Formats: sequence, C-alpha cells, structure tokens
Amino acid sequence: MFKGIASRALGVFALFTIVCGLGYTLVVTGVAQLAFPYQANGSLITVDGKVVGSELIGQNFDDEAHMWGRIQNVSIVEGEDGELMAYGAPSNLSPASEEYRQLIDARVKKIRAANPDADMDAVPVDLVTCSGSGLDPEISPDAAEYQVPRLAKATGKSEDEVHDIIAACTKGRFLGVFGEPTVNVLKVNLMLDGAL
Repeated sequence: MFKGIASRALGVFALFTIVCGLGYTLVVTGVAQLAFPYQANGSLITVDGKVVGSELIGQNFDDEAHMWGRIQNVSIVEGEDGELMAYGAPSNLSPASEEYRQLIDARVKKIRAANPDADMDAVPVDLVTCSGSGLDPEISPDAAEYQVPRLAKATGKSEDEVHDIIAACTKGRFLGVFGEPTVNVLKVNLMLDGAL
C-alpha cells in the first residue's frame, strides 16, 4: 500500500515540478518577451548605443550638477571574471533606533548644505531615506523641486528649463488614481547632460 502511495506522490511531484517549475516559467517569459520586451529585458536606457542604466534600478548621484535620488544600498564587487557586479538590499535598521536617527540627521544636514537655496523648509523624506528595495530609481516631485536652484546654478540652465526637464521625466498616478506621481532621477540627469 505504501509503495503505491509513494509512487503516485512522486508522480504528482514530478508532474507539478515540470508544469509549475518549467512550463509556467517558459510561458510567462515568452509572453513577457512578446508583449513587453522593453520591460522584460530590464528597461535599459541606451545613449549612442551604450547602456547607461535602467529605468527600474536607482543609481547614486552626489555631484552638484546632477539630481540626487533616494539613498541607495548598493555594494559593487568585482567578479572572478573581472566584471563589476552590484548587489542591492534594504536597510535593516529600525526607525526607532538611535543609529537610524543619527543617520537621518546626518543626511538632512548633507542635503541642506548642498541645497542652501531650496524653496522648502523641510527636506523631503525620500531624499534622506531608503526605499524598501534599496534600489528605487524615482523620487517625489517635491524632492525633485527641492533641488532645482542647485541644479540651475550648477548646470547653467534656467530654473524654468530644469522645471521643464523634471516635468518631462514625471510619471503620474497609475490609471490616474493609484500611487503617487514620481520623477525618474536617471532620465532627469541624462537630460541635464544633454544625452536624452
């Protein structure tokens, strides 16, 4: 009796392994490649035939002439083949911890020092905190607007030109209702550089 049950259980296990593990993966990958090839392949942004980043993964910018995004928790390591690899992860600090408070205070001071002419009194929270993934490529329109005076001064563009670039890189609410508007930091920086 046990032999019959065990053989049927192994058969069901093998069937579901093939259907769910292989079949489902191939179907979803195939549909994604046909229906959404740009997104399925990483939403890569290319300039002059060279990949400069992804719309979906944030990059660190901390110079005066570029918009700063959310804090990125990325570790860059060199692989055995000499290629650089990036690993991202969220922070594991509790918002109630003293270490977290000191980290946020230091970030607020850094942002204020870099943006002395900002029109807002409060530093937008997304400029001093990480996202859940630690790799968020977007910031709020408030966080983008906070940086306009610095960007205008550093790039030689007018504040209106910088506002226009931010508007061009702003994505509204999904279906006009869900989520919040966001600004893609990499696209803004590529437009500031004249690459897009």
